[in-house]
Amino acid sequence: MKPFDPQRAEPGRYPRLEAALATVNRDLAATLPDQPPLRLMVWEEQVYVAVSDGSWHHNGLQEPDADAPDDLGIVADAAQETVTERLWQAWPVCPFHKIGTHLRPEGTAVDWEGWNDGDSGRLVWWCRGGTAGGDCHDLAPVGELAGALPGKRRRELRCGERGRSA
Repeated sequence: MKPFDPQRAEPGRYPRLEAALATVNRDLAATLPDQPPLRLMVWEEQVYVAVSDGSWHHNGLQEPDADAPDDLGIVADAAQETVTERLWQAWPVCPFHKIGTHLRPEGTAVDWEGWNDGDSGRLVWWCRGGTAGGDCHDLAPVGELAGALPGKRRRELRCGERGRSA
């Protein structure tokens, strides 16, 4: 039996997955600022989205072919599952309703039944709203959660970005 020995993905080996993960990591930094960035790990020729200690919780990602429309959804879904299961917390959470969000195409309704070939558009973190369920909303496009945060946290992030770019 082969020993369990996952390795960190070699930089540049999976450029499309790396780009998608960089987008998702912007949301992680905005919402869980003390959490190190997620990383890509490889084990038995499968790629996984892992937390900083190298552990993950989802199926392996397939390197998309050149005709694949977008791998951001695959990486964001894997990241959400890993963060939720490895850190034992819902992520990302709607700052207004205090509940976990879900990955969906922009503009889907509360009765959306799941992914199909007709889904298109930007991917968003979607909130089902309060307990009544009537105030569902797109929280933010994947990678842009910082802009959806309430005032104080958003201002802190902007100040931090200005400091890094100086």
